[in-house]
Amino acid sequence: MTLTGAQIITEVLTEQGVDTVFAYPGASVLGVFDALGDKADALRVILPAHEQGGCHAADAYARVSGKCGVMIATSGPGATNLVTGIANAYMDSVPLVAITGNVPRSLMGRDSFQEVDICGVTMPVTKHGFLVQDIDSLATTLREAFVIAMSGRPGPVLVDIPKDITEERTGYIPVGHYRVRAAAPPDEGAIRAASELIARSKRPLLFCGGGAVNASAALRSFAERCSVPVAVSLMGLTALPSTHPLMLGMIGMHGTPASHIAGERCDLLISAGSRFSDRVAGNRRRFAPGAKLIHIDIDPSEFDKNVVSDIHIQGDAGAVLTRLTELVPPNAASGWADELAELARSAPEKPDSPQYASPRGILRAVSEAAADAIIVTDVGQHQMWTAQHYPFSMPRSFVTSGGLGAMGFGMGAAVGAKAAAPHRPVVLITGDGSLHMDMAEMAAAVTENLPVIVAVMNNNALGMARQWQRMYFDARLRYTSPARQTDFVKLAEAFGAAGYRAHTTEEFSRAFRAALDAGRTALIDCRIDPDERV
Repeated sequence: MTLTGAQIITEVLTEQGVDTVFAYPGASVLGVFDALGDKADALRVILPAHEQGGCHAADAYARVSGKCGVMIATSGPGATNLVTGIANAYMDSVPLVAITGNVPRSLMGRDSFQEVDICGVTMPVTKHGFLVQDIDSLATTLREAFVIAMSGRPGPVLVDIPKDITEERTGYIPVGHYRVRAAAPPDEGAIRAASELIARSKRPLLFCGGGAVNASAALRSFAERCSVPVAVSLMGLTALPSTHPLMLGMIGMHGTPASHIAGERCDLLISAGSRFSDRVAGNRRRFAPGAKLIHIDIDPSEFDKNVVSDIHIQGDAGAVLTRLTELVPPNAASGWADELAELARSAPEKPDSPQYASPRGILRAVSEAAADAIIVTDVGQHQMWTAQHYPFSMPRSFVTSGGLGAMGFGMGAAVGAKAAAPHRPVVLITGDGSLHMDMAEMAAAVTENLPVIVAVMNNNALGMARQWQRMYFDARLRYTSPARQTDFVKLAEAFGAAGYRAHTTEEFSRAFRAALDAGRTALIDCRIDPDERV
């Protein structure tokens, strides 16, 4: 059949199993939106308030669903508004296909209205970028974009399409759903050498990053068979339930005491799907200083980049851990694991303040009322409190900006998470600073009938920066207490959402249950102590 380029885009999307697209129209992609309208029975188009919010939504959709996220934007500012979202997906290894329009080929290179070399702009933060210059290559290019985004270490791919190509016509032949390129089988010699190290170890520690979340079943089997305690990075938090007896919690700058002591004392560190970022490892000489290191990762470029390993194994974390489970003797380090479990249980709890709601109390109220919730965060103190204290029980139930640390991620991400899991509660834990950056996406949540609950830990401060000023700048609190007069409850109501106010943990708990029962987008403005620290 003969189709326009715009029609080919929508045909390839459905052919590749896409059912939800986040998209914002503009002159260079109007033909694409016209074609999307003809596919309304197969493709849901969710319109964000801003392209960056839409890109974060596509990112979160991918994290929760396990599919590839898709965002479509126009040329120029529409395309450049995607850069933070694309960079966020790149840093956190999230599969995303970003489709941008561009000016017609005859106007390219002439500083035309809304012309930007978006492939050049995004080159450092994409797995690959395509500029389509021939309509006959359009379908093949789009299919290849999905393969690249989903194969190996996932990540974002950009496809930039000039407007005139969306208007031309050519023949189109459908093909099947893309096939992810299989990872090469891990080296058996390296696996056997690793199994021997593990068998000899008296104090092993399994450290899991975001690349291990999809391998949660294999990870659990390995840890339980070999009695290996588990520490995780921020991105690895849902790889093992928070309440599992072998789970020590997050390690690194804001990690738990048990995970830090385990890192200091372990004689073998087994890393699965982690890149050893500076927030985790800092200086290698101070991180697991007496340990041998086994590094498991699907991306060989991570080996010996931030830390030097004794054995590295390239491959899928699930496949490698499954093979190690077969080779390592059971219960090799049960005494060590019991000692650390007792240490984790004995961590003190700070009592709730009678004057303010406590961050831990807010998180406890959410988990008690909505145990199956997907938790989304923005970036700041609230993000770290959530990572430290929320009892995650299922993989893919935590959506946050890890590597890039992008304030303004949360509201768009909450929309994308709800689109991916419409039958589960989605709760955004945010701060007043972050919400001021991305509040516009509440309009998308209401308009698209994607009800999320926004819990604002409101300390009327840029809390993390303020905390660092207290610690490192002799408590000179400069420009981190903006004293904004925003009434978040009225703001929520203006967007068409429900608004609640809470000053104590008990008031928050009541408001949260009311919001759950209401079944609509809701915001709870909850006052916390501005001097509460992570």
